[in-house]
Amino acid sequence: MKLNLILSAALLAGVISASAVTQPVTPAQPVSASALTNASPEDAMKALFGDPVIVKGKGFEIKQSELDEVLTGAKANAAAQGQQVPPQFSAAILNQLITIQMLLQKATPADRAAGAAEAEMQFTNLVKRFGSQEAFERQLKAVGMTVDALRAKATQEATAKAALKRELNIKVTDAEAMEFYTNHSAEFEQPEMAHARHILIMTIDPETGTPLPTNSVAEKRKQIDDILKKIRDGGDFAALASQYSEDPGSKSKGGELPEFSHGQMVPEFEAAAFALTNNQVSGVVTTKYGFHIIKLIDKTPSKKYAFTDTIPQINKTVLEICKNEVEGEKIKELAPDYIKQLRKSEQVEIVDPSLKALDESVRAAAEADATNNAEDTAVPAGK
Repeated sequence: MKLNLILSAALLAGVISASAVTQPVTPAQPVSASALTNASPEDAMKALFGDPVIVKGKGFEIKQSELDEVLTGAKANAAAQGQQVPPQFSAAILNQLITIQMLLQKATPADRAAGAAEAEMQFTNLVKRFGSQEAFERQLKAVGMTVDALRAKATQEATAKAALKRELNIKVTDAEAMEFYTNHSAEFEQPEMAHARHILIMTIDPETGTPLPTNSVAEKRKQIDDILKKIRDGGDFAALASQYSEDPGSKSKGGELPEFSHGQMVPEFEAAAFALTNNQVSGVVTTKYGFHIIKLIDKTPSKKYAFTDTIPQINKTVLEICKNEVEGEKIKELAPDYIKQLRKSEQVEIVDPSLKALDESVRAAAEADATNNAEDTAVPAGK
């Protein structure tokens, strides 16, 4: 069982997709029908039933809202891809939350320092993903979460992982990391990257994504043509982007986008950007979002990272990445028995009846699968 950080999966999806969570209403306070109608499903349930404790252990409790926060994001992320989250996913996430809380009870000051450093690196990379601190904070605010709250969760999870590595005495040598690199060399090839600025005049409603009326699109086309003329006449691209662009993520940076590779942008934008030479400006490019003008800053050729190279997007060396991967393999091998014993010693109890039944069902199915797999791979007698 590899301890994957929730932040990088379901929790991150929750940050991007979930509705804001308000404080529960106590039983003494009346709950209005309009409040329930306007609230998110999680808010409505909390307003009616409060925020019950669903898990108890030595020194910690887990509340329903903590599970709901992750599940909401996971469900929204799955729905966006036309998928559904299976019922047993709740049990998997709950067990991950339990594991994190148990390991926090074991964490030393050194574990906490390591967790804080790792969380800070995660945040730095996350801000890069959003393009700017402003864009990142704006998205968090839109879903009712603060930077401090998300940082606290990331720190908890990274601290738990540091504690697990220490408890299992996980150590990785440079030789083991090199072996991983040799066996996975294709994974350390960086594709060709483009770095560009753009000006976007949107032809869709930014709130609903629906196309604007034909006459509005015609006005937008005239506007982008006028902007392009100003650029051709010597106008400053960055200044014009700051003034006119309707892309909130890049507008404040003079239209500058993070570096991107093939397949990361819509096809029309990608084709135009990669066809440009350094400092060249495109004509008007039409995508499903609207009209763009693109200025290529530069292109980075594809390359293979050497073992000692640093990958700038995540500010880690290939050596560090390989060590992390080997650590993960060792954790996957050693953690299950340790977590099983820790769960007993920490006297973990799932107090919510439905979640307890689901957890027991999932565990029974997993044990049955393990038994069947063992029988299938056993060597017949006399062979």
